[in-house]
Amino acid sequence: MRRWKSAALAALAVTVAAPAPAIAQKAGDDLWKVYDQTLSKARYIDLTHTLTPNQPVWKGFGPSLFKPTVDPATGQPYTYAKSGFEATAYTLSTDQFGTQLDPPAHWAPEQAAIDELPASYAVRPLVVISIVPQVRKDPKYFLKVADIRAFERRHGRIPAGSVVMVRSDWSKRWTTDPEDARALAADRNFPSVSLDALKFLHRRRDILFHGHEPLDTDTTPTLEGEYWLMHNGFAQGEGINNLQGVPATGCLVSFGFPKFKGGLGGLARYVAICPPSTRKGVRITRGDAPLPEFESPLRWDFDRGYRVR
Repeated sequence: MRRWKSAALAALAVTVAAPAPAIAQKAGDDLWKVYDQTLSKARYIDLTHTLTPNQPVWKGFGPSLFKPTVDPATGQPYTYAKSGFEATAYTLSTDQFGTQLDPPAHWAPEQAAIDELPASYAVRPLVVISIVPQVRKDPKYFLKVADIRAFERRHGRIPAGSVVMVRSDWSKRWTTDPEDARALAADRNFPSVSLDALKFLHRRRDILFHGHEPLDTDTTPTLEGEYWLMHNGFAQGEGINNLQGVPATGCLVSFGFPKFKGGLGGLARYVAICPPSTRKGVRITRGDAPLPEFESPLRWDFDRGYRVR
């Protein structure tokens, strides 16, 4: 892992230290070296739940609906057989849906909405702090400042501008069964991030934002942690998935989200970019394009409310 990090730093050093050539070089060429030497060899781990209409969501938002897109001229769905293509219409009860990035305007109208977050959010150092042992003993365990300090004694100081993901393995309870999803969303026995821990991470370590696996920051009656974050201009990630196997340090995280005008929720996709020695994840291959065909074609499942193979 250290060799991988050193290669990344060396490639970046070339970008900074190389003398300007007689003919101006494309601005992207130097970052291409970072890609060729480092990112092309990395492991990529998806940290995102797949969106379905029956997934867990706060009961106050109600159900969502996926359905085939209808041709307004005929009133009939587009089909591969007759139209040559298909499309899907999504009726979402909320933009606070699944794996997401909450902008601070979710709670505070004077703060930034989702379309007002800068493009510089796109790629950051990733830190993963595990509280799995504590949660096994107490399902409502709160990440504490002491946990963060213990992490730093083992792994080093959390870098400024990083994204800190809190691993609790709550995401293993995720379900698409309608009844189970409603029960999970209503269950208040989930791990939390304490207000003191959030203040420490933002004020003492200057992180960009933190992410957690449950759909709320904490189990306090007033959601004090989320209130503090949103009213102080900080975003947060929720519904994070698949953190097991992601190294505690040494990875990057990339993420994107629909740029809804005035949007208050992210519907985000997070991807951890990890050293080649990481066992989990996938590599970049020539098979990435064109993508391979599947033996089973997509078809609409009326019981589930989305396409399956």
